[in-house]
Amino acid sequence: MDFGDWLSLFVHYLALSLLTVGGAVSAAPDMHRYLVDERGWLTDAQFGASIAIAQSAPGPNVLFVALMGWNVGLNAGGIGPAMLGMALCLGGIMLPSTALTYFATRWGHENRNRRDVRAFKQGMTPIVIALLVATGWILATGNGYRLDNWPVWLVAAAATVIVWRTKVHLLWLLGAGALLGWFGLV
Repeated sequence: MDFGDWLSLFVHYLALSLLTVGGAVSAAPDMHRYLVDERGWLTDAQFGASIAIAQSAPGPNVLFVALMGWNVGLNAGGIGPAMLGMALCLGGIMLPSTALTYFATRWGHENRNRRDVRAFKQGMTPIVIALLVATGWILATGNGYRLDNWPVWLVAAAATVIVWRTKVHLLWLLGAGALLGWFGLV
């Protein structure tokens, strides 16, 4: 990779930063488009593994972005480029959104009783939900889960309803899903 490629990676993550309403994982479909489909810097398996590993590790939800940058750098040529890729992706995704969030939150808190502020918050809810559904779709179909694999979709639907309608902690459902996968049921 040359300087232009690294700059392009950084600028793309700067732009994505402002679209990550609901967390960085909501921009995963565009990251997939850019890194896997358009540039070919990662494979589908590397992309999915980056999200899965980072999400299972303790720490902030945004760690998968650093892991993607790390994998792009490793594919480009070793530890040095991996560190650079990690810094560019994580810095690019964090800088604009952090600054915007800081200033918008201060303003929103000072004006929380305004009608337009309340309307904006209510209007963002379906957008965040749609972005999270798109992320789930990319992760499920990009890793070989076909639409005709009904047990996987049944487990996903059951977990959704359980989380939505009961007070069962999500970690219990993750553990149950891991056991189902371990025994080869899904």
